[in-house]
Amino acid sequence: MRSSIIARNYAETLLSLAERNGGRTAVDEFLEAAAGLAELVRSDARIRGFLETPRIAPAAKREALRGALAGRAPELFVRFVEVVVEKRRQALLPEIADAYSDLVDRMEGRTRVQVALAAPADEAFREEIRRALEQKLGTAVVPTFSVDESLIGGIVVRVGDQILDGSVRRRAQELKRRLVAVGLPHGAAAV
Repeated sequence: MRSSIIARNYAETLLSLAERNGGRTAVDEFLEAAAGLAELVRSDARIRGFLETPRIAPAAKREALRGALAGRAPELFVRFVEVVVEKRRQALLPEIADAYSDLVDRMEGRTRVQVALAAPADEAFREEIRRALEQKLGTAVVPTFSVDESLIGGIVVRVGDQILDGSVRRRAQELKRRLVAVGLPHGAAAV
Protein backbone atom coordinates (compact mmCIF):
# COMPACT_ATOMS: atom_id res chain seq x y z
CA MET A 1 0.00 0.00 0.00
CA ARG A 2 1.31 3.47 -0.87
CA SER A 3 2.55 5.61 2.00
CA SER A 4 0.13 8.43 1.13
CA ILE A 5 -2.83 6.07 1.52
CA ILE A 6 -1.50 4.77 4.83
CA ALA A 7 -0.88 8.32 6.08
CA ARG A 8 -4.39 9.32 5.01
CA ASN A 9 -5.87 6.38 6.95
CA TYR A 10 -3.99 7.39 10.10
CA ALA A 11 -5.04 11.02 9.61
CA GLU A 12 -8.69 10.01 9.30
CA THR A 13 -8.37 8.03 12.52
CA LEU A 14 -6.77 11.00 14.27
CA LEU A 15 -9.55 13.32 13.09
CA SER A 16 -12.18 10.88 14.28
CA LEU A 17 -10.48 10.66 17.70
CA ALA A 18 -10.37 14.44 17.96
CA GLU A 19 -14.01 14.89 16.98
CA ARG A 20 -15.22 12.22 19.44
CA ASN A 21 -13.03 13.44 22.29
CA GLY A 22 -13.30 17.19 22.41
CA GLY A 23 -14.87 18.34 19.17
CA ARG A 24 -13.60 21.42 17.41
CA THR A 25 -11.23 22.34 20.24
CA ALA A 26 -9.51 18.95 20.09
CA VAL A 27 -9.38 19.09 16.28
CA ASP A 28 -7.47 22.38 16.49
CA GLU A 29 -5.20 21.17 19.31
CA PHE A 30 -4.35 18.01 17.36
CA LEU A 31 -3.69 20.11 14.25
CA GLU A 32 -1.23 22.28 16.13
CA ALA A 33 0.47 19.28 17.76
CA ALA A 34 0.71 17.34 14.49
CA ALA A 35 2.11 20.34 12.60
CA GLY A 36 4.69 20.97 15.32
CA LEU A 37 5.81 17.35 15.40
CA ALA A 38 5.99 17.20 11.59
CA GLU A 39 8.09 20.36 11.47
CA LEU A 40 10.44 18.96 14.11
CA VAL A 41 10.90 15.69 12.22
CA ARG A 42 11.40 17.47 8.89
CA SER A 43 13.85 20.06 10.19
CA ASP A 44 16.10 17.91 12.39
CA ALA A 45 18.00 15.11 10.66
CA ARG A 46 19.02 13.59 14.02
CA ILE A 47 15.42 13.22 15.15
CA ARG A 48 14.40 11.86 11.76
CA GLY A 49 17.29 9.37 11.88
CA PHE A 50 16.37 8.34 15.44
CA LEU A 51 12.77 7.65 14.43
CA GLU A 52 13.59 5.85 11.20
CA THR A 53 16.45 3.60 12.29
CA PRO A 54 15.49 -0.03 12.87
CA ARG A 55 18.35 -0.36 15.42
CA ILE A 56 16.34 1.42 18.11
CA ALA A 57 13.42 -0.49 19.59
CA PRO A 58 9.92 0.96 19.18
CA ALA A 59 9.60 1.10 22.99
CA ALA A 60 12.58 3.49 23.22
CA LYS A 61 11.13 5.65 20.44
CA ARG A 62 7.72 5.75 22.15
CA GLU A 63 9.34 6.74 25.44
CA ALA A 64 11.37 9.51 23.80
CA LEU A 65 8.34 10.89 21.96
CA ARG A 66 6.20 10.73 25.10
CA GLY A 67 8.85 12.69 26.98
CA ALA A 68 9.09 15.28 24.20
CA LEU A 69 5.32 15.70 23.80
CA ALA A 70 4.19 15.44 27.44
CA GLY A 71 2.63 18.70 28.54
CA ARG A 72 2.96 20.13 25.02
CA ALA A 73 0.32 18.04 23.26
CA PRO A 74 -3.00 16.51 24.31
CA GLU A 75 -2.63 13.10 25.97
CA LEU A 76 -4.82 11.41 23.38
CA PHE A 77 -2.57 12.78 20.62
CA VAL A 78 0.50 11.44 22.44
CA ARG A 79 -1.13 7.99 22.68
CA PHE A 80 -1.96 8.15 18.97
CA VAL A 81 1.72 8.86 18.18
CA GLU A 82 2.72 5.93 20.37
CA VAL A 83 0.45 3.63 18.33
CA VAL A 84 1.97 4.96 15.10
CA VAL A 85 5.42 4.10 16.46
CA GLU A 86 4.26 0.70 17.71
CA LYS A 87 3.00 -0.07 14.17
CA ARG A 88 6.42 1.05 12.86
CA ARG A 89 4.93 3.90 10.83
CA GLN A 90 6.82 6.74 12.57
CA ALA A 91 8.52 7.76 9.31
CA LEU A 92 5.05 8.76 8.13
CA LEU A 93 4.44 11.27 10.94
CA PRO A 94 5.01 14.34 8.70
CA GLU A 95 2.84 12.84 5.96
CA ILE A 96 0.12 12.01 8.51
CA ALA A 97 0.24 15.62 9.73
CA ASP A 98 -0.15 16.91 6.16
CA ALA A 99 -3.07 14.57 5.49
CA TYR A 100 -4.68 15.60 8.79
CA SER A 101 -4.31 19.28 7.86
CA ASP A 102 -5.94 18.56 4.48
CA LEU A 103 -8.85 16.80 6.18
CA VAL A 104 -9.38 19.70 8.58
CA ASP A 105 -9.23 22.17 5.70
CA ARG A 106 -11.81 20.18 3.77
CA MET A 107 -14.02 19.99 6.85
CA GLU A 108 -13.77 23.78 7.20
CA GLY A 109 -14.34 24.39 3.49
CA ARG A 110 -10.82 25.74 2.91
CA THR A 111 -8.36 25.05 0.13
CA ARG A 112 -4.63 25.58 0.57
CA VAL A 113 -2.79 26.82 -2.49
CA GLN A 114 0.83 27.62 -3.31
CA VAL A 115 1.23 30.82 -5.31
CA ALA A 116 4.51 31.51 -7.11
CA LEU A 117 5.12 35.07 -8.30
CA ALA A 118 7.97 36.56 -10.33
CA ALA A 119 8.55 39.26 -7.70
CA PRO A 120 7.48 39.95 -4.11
CA ALA A 121 3.91 41.26 -3.81
CA ASP A 122 2.49 43.76 -1.35
CA GLU A 123 -0.38 42.80 0.96
CA ALA A 124 -3.04 44.44 -1.23
CA PHE A 125 -1.97 42.42 -4.28
CA ARG A 126 -1.84 39.20 -2.23
CA GLU A 127 -5.37 39.87 -1.03
CA GLU A 128 -6.51 40.51 -4.61
CA ILE A 129 -5.00 37.17 -5.67
CA ARG A 130 -6.67 35.39 -2.74
CA ARG A 131 -10.09 36.83 -3.63
CA ALA A 132 -9.67 35.94 -7.32
CA LEU A 133 -8.71 32.37 -6.41
CA GLU A 134 -11.68 32.06 -4.06
CA GLN A 135 -13.97 33.18 -6.86
CA LYS A 136 -12.39 30.77 -9.36
CA LEU A 137 -12.30 27.78 -6.99
CA GLY A 138 -15.58 28.49 -5.20
CA THR A 139 -14.11 27.91 -1.75
CA ALA A 140 -12.18 29.77 0.95
CA VAL A 141 -8.50 29.91 -0.02
CA VAL A 142 -5.45 29.90 2.25
CA PRO A 143 -2.55 30.94 0.01
CA THR A 144 1.16 30.48 0.63
CA PHE A 145 3.17 32.92 -1.45
CA SER A 146 6.68 32.44 -2.78
CA VAL A 147 8.93 34.15 -5.30
CA ASP A 148 10.15 32.12 -8.29
CA GLU A 149 12.88 34.08 -10.03
CA SER A 150 12.68 31.79 -13.06
CA LEU A 151 9.30 33.33 -13.89
CA ILE A 152 9.48 36.28 -16.26
CA GLY A 153 6.16 37.54 -14.98
CA GLY A 154 2.70 36.34 -14.12
CA ILE A 155 1.66 33.76 -11.59
CA VAL A 156 1.70 29.98 -11.11
CA VAL A 157 -0.80 28.48 -8.65
CA ARG A 158 -0.67 24.91 -7.32
CA VAL A 159 -3.90 23.50 -5.91
CA GLY A 160 -3.18 19.95 -4.80
CA ASP A 161 -2.14 18.11 -7.97
CA GLN A 162 -3.49 20.82 -10.27
CA ILE A 163 -1.35 23.67 -11.63
CA LEU A 164 -2.87 26.91 -12.88
CA ASP A 165 -0.10 28.47 -14.97
CA GLY A 166 -0.62 32.12 -15.83
CA SER A 167 3.08 32.83 -16.30
CA VAL A 168 4.48 34.89 -19.15
CA ARG A 169 6.76 31.95 -19.99
CA ARG A 170 3.78 29.63 -20.53
CA ARG A 171 1.95 32.25 -22.58
CA ALA A 172 5.02 32.72 -24.79
CA GLN A 173 5.30 28.96 -25.28
CA GLU A 174 1.61 28.78 -26.18
CA LEU A 175 2.01 31.63 -28.69
CA LYS A 176 5.01 29.88 -30.25
CA ARG A 177 3.05 26.62 -30.49
CA ARG A 178 0.17 28.40 -32.23
CA LEU A 179 2.48 30.15 -34.66
CA VAL A 180 4.14 26.85 -35.56
CA ALA A 181 0.73 25.18 -35.94
CA VAL A 182 -0.44 27.91 -38.35
CA GLY A 183 2.56 27.12 -40.52
CA LEU A 184 4.08 30.54 -41.11
CA PRO A 185 6.50 30.77 -44.03
CA HIS A 186 10.13 29.99 -43.16
CA GLY A 187 11.84 32.96 -41.48
CA ALA A 188 8.62 34.92 -40.93
CA ALA A 189 8.53 34.38 -37.17
CA ALA A 190 12.13 34.89 -36.16
CA VAL A 191 11.84 35.53 -32.44
